Amino acid sequence: MSRSISNTVNLTRLFRCGQIAVWVWVALTGAVAAQAMPTVVADSLSGVPLVGATVYDFNGKAVGRSDGDGRLPDIPTNRYPIAVSFLGYNVKPVAHPVDTILLSENPTELPEFVMQSPRHKMLHILAYVREYSTLSTYTDTVFLFREKMVDYMLPAGAEVKYRGWTDPRLLTARSYYRFTNDRGLDSVGDESRHHFSWSDWVGAAPATPLPDRLHDAGCRADTLWGKYAPAEVWARKGDSISVDVNVLADHSARRWVPSIRQFFRDDLDFNSFRLRLAYDGIAGDAVSPRELTGYSFHIESMGRGHGMFRFNKPGEPFFVTTSAEVYVLDKEYVTVKEARKWEKWKFDIDEVGIYEPADAPPLPEEVNELVARVEELDSDAVRLDVIPDHRLAGNGNWRRNYRIERRALFLLKQLTGISAIKAHRNRNNKWKEFRETRKAQSAKSQE
Repeated sequence: MSRSISNTVNLTRLFRCGQIAVWVWVALTGAVAAQAMPTVVADSLSGVPLVGATVYDFNGKAVGRSDGDGRLPDIPTNRYPIAVSFLGYNVKPVAHPVDTILLSENPTELPEFVMQSPRHKMLHILAYVREYSTLSTYTDTVFLFREKMVDYMLPAGAEVKYRGWTDPRLLTARSYYRFTNDRGLDSVGDESRHHFSWSDWVGAAPATPLPDRLHDAGCRADTLWGKYAPAEVWARKGDSISVDVNVLADHSARRWVPSIRQFFRDDLDFNSFRLRLAYDGIAGDAVSPRELTGYSFHIESMGRGHGMFRFNKPGEPFFVTTSAEVYVLDKEYVTVKEARKWEKWKFDIDEVGIYEPADAPPLPEEVNELVARVEELDSDAVRLDVIPDHRLAGNGNWRRNYRIERRALFLLKQLTGISAIKAHRNRNNKWKEFRETRKAQSAKSQE
C-alpha cells in the first residue's frame, strides 16, 4: 500500500514538474517571440514608416538603418540607449527596446528670397553634403567619409535657354579614407585613386506634380505603387511635404534621378536605391527645387559603371554603398549673365569654407575617430619618405632646344621676321575673337 502511495506521489510530482516545464517553455517562447518582434520607426503624426532612418548606439557608432517597411535590425540590449536620426526629423533617444519609435518633424527654416526682377531667371542653390561610402570586395574595403559644399544652377522656367547644372557642383570638400583588408591592413588618408561615390550623380530633382490627395493643405498621405512595391510615399503637413522614393520599384520613379539613368544597364546591378526629399512652403499643386530644403539617399550596387584598377582581381565583383544627406543652406535668383559668369568662375578650392547646418545630427564616434586619425597625418613627411623610382624618370637632354641646329633655326626666324609675323597674326586673331564674343554677349543681354 505504501509503495502505491509513493508511486502516486512521484507521478504527481512529475506531473507538476511537467506543468512547470510547460509553463517555463511557454514563457520563454513568448519572451523570445516578443524579443524577435522588430522595432518600427514611423512618423509621429501620420504613422507612416520611415525608410532609411539611421540608428546610433550609446558610443555614437552606427548600428543600422531601417528597411523598406521602417523596421530596424536586431539591436543587442547592451548597446542601449540608442539614438534614431532621420532627415527632416528631430533626433530621438531611446533608452530600452520598444515596438515603435515615433519621430517628430523638424522643419528647416531657410532665409527668405525674393525675385527682384523678371531678368532674374536662374535659381542658385548652395548646399552642404555629408556622405558615407564603402567600396569592398571579398578581401578589401575602402570606407569614405566626406563633407563638401556644392551648388546648383537651375532655370526658373522652360523659356530659359541656359540650362545651368542640376547635379551638385563641388566647391570644396574634406575627405577621410580608411583602407582595410583580410591581411590586417588598417591605414587612413585623405586621398584615394578610386572614385566610387554615388553622391555626385544624385542632384536636385525636377519639378513634380503632387498626387491628387495632397492638393489640399492639412495632414494627408498617399502611396503610389510600382509593379511589386510602393514606389513613392507622400506625406503632407500644412505647407510641408516629404516624399520617400523607391527608385527600383517602378521605372517611372527614375524621373527623380535623371542623371543616374545611364547606369541602369546589364553590367551593373542596384540592390537598393532609396531617396527622400523634404519641401517647405508649398503653395501650388507641384513640388520644385524652389521649395526644396534637403534630401537624402541610400544606394547599394554591385559594380560602379567602370572597373576599379588595381583594387579587384579580374572577374571578381566589387560592391559600392553610398549614404548621403544634403542640406540646403541658401537660395537666390540671379540673371542668366550672372549664372554664366558663376559657371566660369575659377576659385581656389581651399579658400571656400564648409558650413555645417545646425540641424545636422552629430557624427558617429567611429567617424570622429577616423577624422582625428587623418588630421594627425603629416602628408609632407609621408611624401618625402617615398623613394622615387628612377626607372620612371626621363633620360632626355633638357638642353636640346639650345643645340646648334635649333639655335640656328631660331636665329633664322628672327632674321627673316617669321616669328614677328606669327605673333602679329595671333594677336589679330585673338582681338577678332574677343570682339565677336562681346558682340554675342551684348545681343543676348538685349534679349
